[in-house]
Formats: sequence, C-alpha cells, structure tokens
Amino acid sequence: TTKFTSALDIPVQFVEKNVKLRGKLHHITEKGLEVEHIPISIPFITAIQRKWQSKGLLLVRLAGVELAPSGMAWLQQELKPKQMIWFQLLGREDLALECLVLVNKGQFLSVCLNEEILRQGLGRTARIEGLHHDSRLYWKLHKRLLRAELKALKKNKGIWKEESYSERIRDRISNNKFVQILKHFVSWLRRSI
Repeated sequence: TTKFTSALDIPVQFVEKNVKLRGKLHHITEKGLEVEHIPISIPFITAIQRKWQSKGLLLVRLAGVELAPSGMAWLQQELKPKQMIWFQLLGREDLALECLVLVNKGQFLSVCLNEEILRQGLGRTARIEGLHHDSRLYWKLHKRLLRAELKALKKNKGIWKEESYSERIRDRISNNKFVQILKHFVSWLRRSI
C-alpha cells in the first residue's frame, strides 16, 4: 500500500523477487519512462494515506533494449499520458529501475514493450542490467528479447531494413565519380548559357 516516489524507496526484496508494480505514465524521455507509482488501494486506509504521500516519479527503463531514435518516436506515439502500465522490477541502477514494461491491449491481452520494440525493429538487444548474467531468469528473458529481434531481422523491419536491389543500383550510379563529374559539367553548362 506504500507509494514509491523514488527508486531508492523500493525495498531490495522487491527488486530481488522481481515484483510487478502498477503505475501511471507521465513522460517519455531520453533516460526512460517517468511513471507515478499507483499502490494497491484498501478503501479506508488509502484515503488516509493519500494525505501523507509525497509526490514523485519513478524513472523506468526498458531492460535489455537499446532504443533507436525511431523507437523513441514510436513510444511517444503508442503510449498516452496518464496511461496505466505494469512494470516488473529486474534491477535498480542509481535512481533508475530496469524493468519489463507491460501495457494492456484490450481486456485480456497485454503487450511487453521491451519485446514489441525489438519485434518492430526499433531497437537492439542489450545486456539486462540488474540481473546476474548466470541466473535462469536472465537467460530466459534474454532469449525472448533475441527472438523478438530476430523476427524484425527476418522481416527487414525498422533498423534492419535493407535497401532493395533497384535502390542499391541507383545509389551506386549516383555516387559514381564519372556521373558526378557529368552532373557538374551539365550544371556549369546551364549556368553559362
């Protein structure tokens, strides 16, 4: 029932047990998602506690994901301010929380943003900070993230998109030195006439 306003307020046991917390999204920044923690509410006690709860936002980073600039734009388009999200604690680094972020899509469906970004080709898989690299959970999550990234790679999505054959030929022709000299000559001829 406690409202956490700083990453340091969260007990170490919560992080070690990978507890899921609920929050309301406020901002998407270069550093991560700024989320207001929404504690479990108990009708009478919650009303009293609200008077003494301090205000503050938690900095939540997508664990195991290195965002591309297009990934940041996608997040800003996909997530709405004040949207409810769930974040599973995987680690804590200074004032930031490394988490798996889940967003509800419909009544019974939720999407893991970490995987979805990689599936869309809007980022790369990175080391999951906060988890020991020899733990089962680390390798289970890392495998899930790599599979999502592989799907984007196979479908040529996002940062993995390759140029088509005709685009490669066109680029080679336009970058050819002889063609560039010819273009300069033609433009010089037009100016002198």
